[in-house]
Amino acid sequence: MTDARAGLTTTDDQGASPLRLPAFRRFLLAHLVSATGSAMAPVALAFAVIEQGGGARSLGIVLTANTVPALVLLLVGGVLADRVSRSRILFLGNLVAGAAQAVVAVLVATGAATTAAISLCACASGAAAAFTTPAAQGVVPRLVPPERLQQANALVRVPRNAVKVVGPVVGGFVVALTGPAWALGWDAVTFVVAALLLAGLRLAGAVSAGGPGAVSASGRGAGIVADLRVGWAGFRSRVWLWSFTLSGTAVVAAWLAGYQLLGPLVADRSYAGAGSWGLVQGAFAAGLLAGTFVCLLWKPQRLVLVAVVTSSGLFLPLAAMGLGLPLVWVLGAAFVAGAGMDVAIVAWSTVMQQQVPDEELGRLNAFNSLGEQIAIPVGYLLVAAASAYWSSGHILLVCSAVILAAGVANACVRDVRLLRRR
Repeated sequence: MTDARAGLTTTDDQGASPLRLPAFRRFLLAHLVSATGSAMAPVALAFAVIEQGGGARSLGIVLTANTVPALVLLLVGGVLADRVSRSRILFLGNLVAGAAQAVVAVLVATGAATTAAISLCACASGAAAAFTTPAAQGVVPRLVPPERLQQANALVRVPRNAVKVVGPVVGGFVVALTGPAWALGWDAVTFVVAALLLAGLRLAGAVSAGGPGAVSASGRGAGIVADLRVGWAGFRSRVWLWSFTLSGTAVVAAWLAGYQLLGPLVADRSYAGAGSWGLVQGAFAAGLLAGTFVCLLWKPQRLVLVAVVTSSGLFLPLAAMGLGLPLVWVLGAAFVAGAGMDVAIVAWSTVMQQQVPDEELGRLNAFNSLGEQIAIPVGYLLVAAASAYWSSGHILLVCSAVILAAGVANACVRDVRLLRRR
């Protein structure tokens, strides 16, 4: 007998490795393809802005333009992930992101790129991410049986992290030798290929395959506002969820403002430019890959506490760069931070999938993502403004202190410490 979830049966396959499930393999391949472009894109985008004369202010504007639409539309994306086909959302979202990245590549290649034009394309990519993020987070529970969730979550991250080890390094040298346009163009191609693979999953919405006219899990009408109210009630009732999200508000903003915004600028001024920044990103990715294999072997009981502690390691590379340590120390700090971050991501994905019903998963993931990302534009703009008065090193040290303090505070929450694996 076939289960309602794509690619999952209720017979012998439930005890098998997720890799034996065709739909899961397809999802894994889409991640691999997309990762080959996404691993190069941050280096290429940062130096596309730098090459057209921009500094911290211009890069902050571009990153903010990418983040704001994602925040504005994220809750709508979470509702749709619980109501309509998740594979359709992933297909359309990846196509939009691919088109936006292709336009940036053409603008950079022709010398027509400006901060405004790049920001407009970043805005389109951010809007697409608002819909694909909640949908993607709800796919794995549809593809594998519950007892294989952590293994499947770790396996999904293997190809992405493996490519990230080499991708940023290759991307850094591609940018250094030929400019950022080629790396951006490849990223656009991989978005399109991933979209075609994800479309074949044919995952219906969690509430009903009938689309917007369906009745929500709350038993009330299926309006977006009603669905959001139900989702908010579920979010608010889980202390471990909202406290982790609140901590993440500070951690994510400080990390991205320090790493994504100031990192390339510090590499350009204090190290060896795009090549050295590619090495830092490669070391972080190598840590992510190491963390993935840890998750394949280790099954901690207190998943939320593990996520809190391991994600706090993000302060290390920011502190290393802020103190002006040699590149080898920055690489080591990036590796440790990456390993901790991947353990945190897998642990958090697993606890969400275990503790939250499938029909609410899209909305609660959206509330979690919104909470963690809502301060990112403020962080970018504050760092960009502070760079006129403070050195990058001092700002990086402040960001690292914020990450560490937020992690310690979250670990003190009782529900975070006591919640155990099902």
